[in-house]
Amino acid sequence: MLPPLRLLLPVLALTLSACDQGPRFTRAEPGEALSAGSATVFKRDHNAFSQPSANLSPSRRLDFSVGNSFFRNPWVPAPATTTARDGLGPLLNTNACQNCHIKDGRGHPPAAQAPSAASMLVRLSLPASAEQAETLKRLGVIPEPTYGGQLQDMANPGSVPEGKVRIAYRPLPVTFADGYRVELRQPSLEISQLGYGPMHPDTLFSARVAPPMIGLGLLEAIAEDAILANADPQDADGDGISGRANRVWDDARGQTVLGRFGWKAGQPTLNQQNAHAFAGDMGLTSSLLPADDCTAAQSACRAASQADEPEVSDNILASVLFYSRNLGVPARRDVDSAQVLQGKGLFHQAGCQGCHTPRFTTAADAAEAELANQLIRPYSDLLLHDMGAGLADNRGEFLADGREWRTPPLWGIGLTEAVNGHTQFLHDGRARNLLEAILWHGGEAETAKQQVLTFNADERAALLAFLNSL
Repeated sequence: MLPPLRLLLPVLALTLSACDQGPRFTRAEPGEALSAGSATVFKRDHNAFSQPSANLSPSRRLDFSVGNSFFRNPWVPAPATTTARDGLGPLLNTNACQNCHIKDGRGHPPAAQAPSAASMLVRLSLPASAEQAETLKRLGVIPEPTYGGQLQDMANPGSVPEGKVRIAYRPLPVTFADGYRVELRQPSLEISQLGYGPMHPDTLFSARVAPPMIGLGLLEAIAEDAILANADPQDADGDGISGRANRVWDDARGQTVLGRFGWKAGQPTLNQQNAHAFAGDMGLTSSLLPADDCTAAQSACRAASQADEPEVSDNILASVLFYSRNLGVPARRDVDSAQVLQGKGLFHQAGCQGCHTPRFTTAADAAEAELANQLIRPYSDLLLHDMGAGLADNRGEFLADGREWRTPPLWGIGLTEAVNGHTQFLHDGRARNLLEAILWHGGEAETAKQQVLTFNADERAALLAFLNSL
């Protein structure tokens, strides 16, 4: 049976042309520019991702500003006079959330001579055995015994970083039916200067850039049933798309629940996502994760981690949660443009909406009143999909296997360059523009990619115009 949201597509302000051409959109849908409903913001410059949701009251905007200060400003090692922001490290990837989520936007791979990976990190794990089922249930992975679950390439003075990260690339050409040639770049991860001895020879690696922060509270406010309505793990409808839910450990509730955040939907809630980022990226403890991210092999790290109280207080954690829930999504641009409408039709003709679900309505019982009952257009189903061998990291995470990734939301993607000064996409930033990102799709998206490869120059331009309008 087709999911309810897919059944809505034929009735959305379109007319059907020949079957082999797919839908042709002649006008924008009512309210289509409002990607986040009444929470939509109308900035489109370098601050477009840093605005509070438009429907926040003045007093709530003050709460937003408090959370912003803890997200933006750097933390320092303890002891320090800045007691509200001390406790950094000993091992870390950065000293402020904003350093990875640049302007609340998208990270990027490290430049050739960069001193650190900055807004990209590397996940580590080992293949799991049957005896490690309980660890796998709670952590989703088996951490590398010496370096843990994440390589930390920076350290406080007196501590040794775990290693250095570099990315090398080799060209991979792709040709369209009309002869147009695109040269993709295949990344190769290089880790050197290991500070604590060799890694286990079976270590699995996954490079990940920081994703944008916009609209996360709205994604959290989508009812679980609405997400699961689009799941089709056995591909019962035969469309070649078999999105499935990840099931992950909820630290606060002590049980397995639906995952919806992170590149493989490995985190269930924004609060847990934030707490794990504080711990893994900055070496900061909280009541949710009270121990520093030091392994048994890192004695100096363990000796330096003796704080009696959580370094991120519950009040600070709550402030950052409010901030991350209420970062507004920018309005779409040019929704009535003939070229954008043509591109929208081509997006549907290729079947991209099979994973990039256009619309949801958030639940009435959302965590914040401003997030409830909003018609939103994230262009994601928040489900896992097999994206093929080309994008595989061959590293599982809870139920996600090494070829599966959560569908990333597309809202705001057309403002990436304005906000972040680059157009590097996908989980490791390998794609230098949206067209390259499309051409990396495989697995369940192979049919859609092959359809795109038949597009001529005008059709390619229209598809990109649509994506850049989001």
